[in-house]
Amino acid sequence: MKIWVDADACPVVIKDILFRAAERTKTKLTLVANQAISHPESEYINSIQVGRGFDLADNEIVRLMNQGDLIITSDIPLAAEALEKGGDALTPRGERFSLNSIQAKLTMRDFMDTLRGSGEHSGGPAPLNSTDRRTFANELDRWLAKNRKIN
Repeated sequence: MKIWVDADACPVVIKDILFRAAERTKTKLTLVANQAISHPESEYINSIQVGRGFDLADNEIVRLMNQGDLIITSDIPLAAEALEKGGDALTPRGERFSLNSIQAKLTMRDFMDTLRGSGEHSGGPAPLNSTDRRTFANELDRWLAKNRKIN
C-alpha cells in the first residue's frame, strides 16, 4: 500500500501531516507535481516531478498507483480515476471519495464549471482551518489502521 499526493495544490500543513504519518507507519509516500517539491529526507518519502502541462501529474499518479493505494487530491476527476482503478481517495480537508458519491461530485463540478464559463463568480474554497486539518488526520489514521490489518 502506498500513498500518492497530488502535490501541486496540496497545502503544506497537510503535507506535514502526511510526512509524519509515513514515518510513523513506515508507509511509502510519493508527492507528484509539475515543480520540485521539498520533503524530508526519508526512505519512505519521495517525489516525482512531471513536465508542465494539463493533468500530467494526475496521469502519472493513475499510471503508477495500484489497487488499494490512497490518493490525496481535491481533483474530482483524478479521484474518480483512482476509485475506478481500485484505490481510495481523500481530500486535504478529510473528505473521502467513494464509488457511490463520485458521479454526483463530477456532475456538480461540471455544473459549476459551466457557471464559471458563463461569467458567474462562485468564489473559491474557504481557507483550510483547524477542523479540516483534524478531520484529514483522523481519516488518514483510519485508512492507515484499516490497511495495516489487511496487509
